Amino acid sequence: MSRKQKRLTVIAGGVGFIAVAVLLVMFALSRTVSYFYMPSDLVTKPVEPQTRIRLGGLVENGSVIRGNGTEVQFAVTDGNGSVEVRYAGILPDLFREGQGVVTEGRFETDGGPFIADSVLAKHDENYMPKEVADRLKEEGVWEDTGGKQP
Repeated sequence: MSRKQKRLTVIAGGVGFIAVAVLLVMFALSRTVSYFYMPSDLVTKPVEPQTRIRLGGLVENGSVIRGNGTEVQFAVTDGNGSVEVRYAGILPDLFREGQGVVTEGRFETDGGPFIADSVLAKHDENYMPKEVADRLKEEGVWEDTGGKQP
């Protein structure tokens, strides 16, 4: 094997190794991606059961129902749509009706409730997840009033 052939073999091997590494990283990241939806998005773009998503909006007033132990059921709304959410776990201290929330989980069945495995709530007067605030502003449900939310 000539010197030129050895060099080309090493370069081809390196390019092949890098290509395999990139493909493995892309595959790993595609399995952990959670897409963000608002309740009204789910009407126009239905999600397949067992697909992991993030659901954001406001906790609907009068919708929080506490069950046995740490089980809780509530609805997330964006003013145009509402989705029933079930969660078994400890809720954030600042979780309450009318506040911004982002839940992460999946629908077990088509048309069934959203089963959340994590619930994130705002942490102070000035915080709401940017995606949720932007979408609520677009829908006309929430206005930026200097850090005070409805």
